[in-house]
Amino acid sequence: MPPAVGGGLAGSELRVRRGRCGSQAARAVGPDVAVEAAARSHKRPAPGSRHFEAAGRWALLALVTLLSFATRFHRLDEPPHICSVLPLVHCWSPLPTSLYWSCPSPSRQHSSRLPFSPLVTVGKHLTARILCLIVLPLALYTATYAVHFMVLNKSGPGDGFFSSAFQARLSGNNLHNASIPEHLAYGSVITVKNLRMAIGYLHSHRHLYPEGVGARQQQVTTYLHKDYNNLWIIKKHNTNSDPLDPSFPVEFVRHGDIIRLEHKETSRNLHSHYHEAPLTRKHYQVTGYGINGTGDSNDFWRIEVVNRKFGNRIKVLRSRIRFIHLVTGCVLGSSGKVLPKWGWEQLEVTCTPYLKETLNSIWNVEDHINPKLPNISLDVLQPSFPEILLESHMVMIRGNNGLKPKDNEFTSKPWHWPINYQGLRFSGINDTDFRVYLLGNPVVWWLNLLSIALYLLSGSIIAVAMQRGARLPPEVEGLSQVLLRGGGQLLLGWMLHYFPFFLMGRILYFHHYFPAMLFSSMLTGVLWDTLLRLCAWSLASSSLARGIHAVGIVSLLLGAAYSFYLFHPLAYGMVGPLAQDPRSPMAGLRWLESWDF
Repeated sequence: MPPAVGGGLAGSELRVRRGRCGSQAARAVGPDVAVEAAARSHKRPAPGSRHFEAAGRWALLALVTLLSFATRFHRLDEPPHICSVLPLVHCWSPLPTSLYWSCPSPSRQHSSRLPFSPLVTVGKHLTARILCLIVLPLALYTATYAVHFMVLNKSGPGDGFFSSAFQARLSGNNLHNASIPEHLAYGSVITVKNLRMAIGYLHSHRHLYPEGVGARQQQVTTYLHKDYNNLWIIKKHNTNSDPLDPSFPVEFVRHGDIIRLEHKETSRNLHSHYHEAPLTRKHYQVTGYGINGTGDSNDFWRIEVVNRKFGNRIKVLRSRIRFIHLVTGCVLGSSGKVLPKWGWEQLEVTCTPYLKETLNSIWNVEDHINPKLPNISLDVLQPSFPEILLESHMVMIRGNNGLKPKDNEFTSKPWHWPINYQGLRFSGINDTDFRVYLLGNPVVWWLNLLSIALYLLSGSIIAVAMQRGARLPPEVEGLSQVLLRGGGQLLLGWMLHYFPFFLMGRILYFHHYFPAMLFSSMLTGVLWDTLLRLCAWSLASSSLARGIHAVGIVSLLLGAAYSFYLFHPLAYGMVGPLAQDPRSPMAGLRWLESWDF
């Protein structure tokens, strides 16, 4: 069985190579060869020992995996409502994974280096890296979404974020397996949806624009959710007769027609004029105007189908249409800007004088009710998997960028995250609620922060020493290369996942730090594994050498596990007194005043 101290260096003991010739030779041929020479200078472990070591690593991986599943699925049914706990993998990820997978020995580090000759070998390495680091992760990511779309196929309150075609695949949505009239006709009750993702439906309600915001008329907005206030009746511009009267023949709406859109719930017409829009300068205000459908000439719009000839019928869901205001010549659209509280934080609708075709000013008819017309099936609208994958990501990007904090909602700043300054309340507020609070494992978080500082200090010292030609034994030089190269890559990963948040103007939450936190955890593993091996090497002549590495690693793991045990009620949820009360399970654990659990 290989000695405990040298398990990372080809399973052999670490010994100081005496003599200046050896050190000079190592410096002459470079650190890579020095590491390899150091590894070869020790006797190889027996095949049985290698198999035993490999079996031990697989056993440890299996144990960590089982612990991960056990901790994450424990009491998963509490609370009974949906509670976004991101499954706590990032926040409470046990340090064992980081320490196990982030502790490369010099011999393993050397074997993974890319040789630059001959050229065929370079090609093989490149191909292997493309397959393992790009193709395989991409395939797994895509497969995850394929399962996601198969399982989550029900309709919900967020359907309006997605296109009509996407909604047609959702069970319970009014477009799923639906049959509606194919061509738009006068008298039809319709909903009109903007083609830009996450803009929503043309909407109005009885609330007026406030004093000083254009004309004090009924608000017109876009709304992302299904609602009766999204319904409009399409009518001829010059008559108030009821087109649904059985005595009148069906008359289809055609490209180029002059129409009027009457809001079904309030009987006011879609209207525009030269007053400025609420938020977007040089755009005109859009309002609801008139009484029982009677207004003025500012209610008239010309309906146009993009890239179609005059006289063509307008197809529901498929035709891409624009509404041109007859008096001002502007185009109906949505800026995508969120209105203040007086507008219920819905999105601004404007009439833009700039006639360039953009998705903001292009619409389609989604719902279509007309008892005088035959229906057709919407099965032909089912989108392909690549289409729904792309659309879902575009909606997520737009939705994230448009997030704003709710009333009394705590947000965080990037400098809060590495120091575990403040958590995030996911469920419950008072002592009668089931409370779930997102907080980083304090031992892991603060050890990671200490490790970053210690790595910068030790890495700088080692780099300066090697740059100045300091004579290092091969074993120390090999461990130093592991620390500088492996640790440097992880530090770079942490920085790239963390510092860009300082430049973002959008709302930020604690969980945005989790990807960076994984890199800092792996850096912690590399740093302490290397430092403990260096300590063991420096005490090679002492009886402490054989156990110092194992004792150090076990101590770190036990500290993280004990901290998890102390704070686990936050993750699994708790009911009862708050932390200030001595009877609380979290009494005495509010180590920072900013922890508001």
